[in-house]
Amino acid sequence: MAEPARIAPEDEHNRRLLANVHPPDWINPEPAPRYNLVVIGGGTAGLVTAAGAAGLGAKVALVERHLLGGDCLNVGCVPSKALLRAARAYADVRDASRYGVEVPSGTRVNFPAVMERMRRLRSELSPTDSAARFRSLGVDVFLGQGTFGGPDTVEVEGRRLRFRKAVIATGARAAALPIPGLAEVGSLTNETVFSLTDLPRRLAVIGAGPIGCELAQAFARFGAEVTLLEVAPQILIREDHDAAERVEKALRKDGIRTIVGCKIVRIEKSGDEKVLQLETGGTASELRVDEILVGVGRAPNLEGLNLEGAGVKYDKTKGVEVNDRLQTSNPRIYGAGDVCSAFKFTHMADALARIVIRNALFFGRAKASALTLPWCTYTDPEIAHVGLYEEEAQQKGIEVQTFVQEFDDVDRAVLDGETEGFVKVHVRRGSDKIVGATIVARHAGEMLAELTLAMSAGVGLGKIADTIHAYPTQVQAIRKVADAYNRTRLTPLVKSLFEQWLSWSR
Repeated sequence: MAEPARIAPEDEHNRRLLANVHPPDWINPEPAPRYNLVVIGGGTAGLVTAAGAAGLGAKVALVERHLLGGDCLNVGCVPSKALLRAARAYADVRDASRYGVEVPSGTRVNFPAVMERMRRLRSELSPTDSAARFRSLGVDVFLGQGTFGGPDTVEVEGRRLRFRKAVIATGARAAALPIPGLAEVGSLTNETVFSLTDLPRRLAVIGAGPIGCELAQAFARFGAEVTLLEVAPQILIREDHDAAERVEKALRKDGIRTIVGCKIVRIEKSGDEKVLQLETGGTASELRVDEILVGVGRAPNLEGLNLEGAGVKYDKTKGVEVNDRLQTSNPRIYGAGDVCSAFKFTHMADALARIVIRNALFFGRAKASALTLPWCTYTDPEIAHVGLYEEEAQQKGIEVQTFVQEFDDVDRAVLDGETEGFVKVHVRRGSDKIVGATIVARHAGEMLAELTLAMSAGVGLGKIADTIHAYPTQVQAIRKVADAYNRTRLTPLVKSLFEQWLSWSR
């Protein structure tokens, strides 16, 4: 029997969660003589692979050492978005007077209730990823550390699983930052922050990437005094500069202090306070807080796998090495998800798992590089992106033409009071082929799907302009971008001829 797992706090919701994703009384089955597929790791990539392969009739074993559902269910997408929804609800109440709605003064967030709601919703969603459900799908579920015993075997809790093909889908975890004193004073990560029951009064968030920005904004809205620290010259350094500026403006509105270009020299303990010694532009300063949240850095989960014994090459920082078809250096073994991908998103893990199923079981030749990958940072407003940024296009020698539509000229956005955003689309110069797009809007992630589908299907801006979009909706912004492209096709000569034709037809 596998070692019992624990999640703090030990309430009814977390007990229900554990009963699903790591049952304390789970007994591993007797292994089959040989498996078509052994999947190590029960996060998104592993679960999608196991369920998909079993549904096609393959004999599948799934091995998970900790919690089925992985980061997404337990310490990622699910709990974080529950918190963000609560934070957005507070912001709507706070700003209600803008819409003529009078709210009594003294409105505040009940932080313990917010966290209890998150735990309840997480437990309610957990049956989908449960050991019992996967057993019902015909998957042999083994709880415990999976270790390669050779190029075609995996050992778990004293049992040996022989396989024709295997998948490494062990994911990634929060990485330890080499900041002097950080380990000694202690900090929160995305893996521990959801166990809080009391709101820190003063919070330092290290790293202004997606995780850092999302949680910084949520905790500020909950009532914490938040300082966001980033070593790069802007927050959300991977994103479009204009988009990052809009989000930073929103963070400042929520009372967050952002310090970019900042080096954390060391961290010390002073009584109950944690003291960060900072250096910004050559100037030293001090920041005193009650808690620190590290929102940057991911490390692949490679420990205990005995990859050397399986003939699988890996890098301790980047993870398992795979080719474009997701094969490792052992052609029997594939990789999927955060353990091998630079794009650590749940939907990317899902997409890679589907490639693995095709390639491992059906001798397919699907390529990861062929995927059109969107992503979204769920701040308020959100930033959603797909394809290339303008700088990336230039580096690849692709000349682009860029079209921008601000939401302050979109009727529904004006009516909603959500004008702080834009749609920016890059097309290959001389055509309507979309090579990249960024949206900043309250529901940017929902809106991006139209442009992602267009890119995947090879549909250009011209066709989008011909498509009726319901009015009034904020997605009209995309139609306006497409109309702007069409206007560029009206050359001075064509415009002159058209005007002449109109005069003759009167």
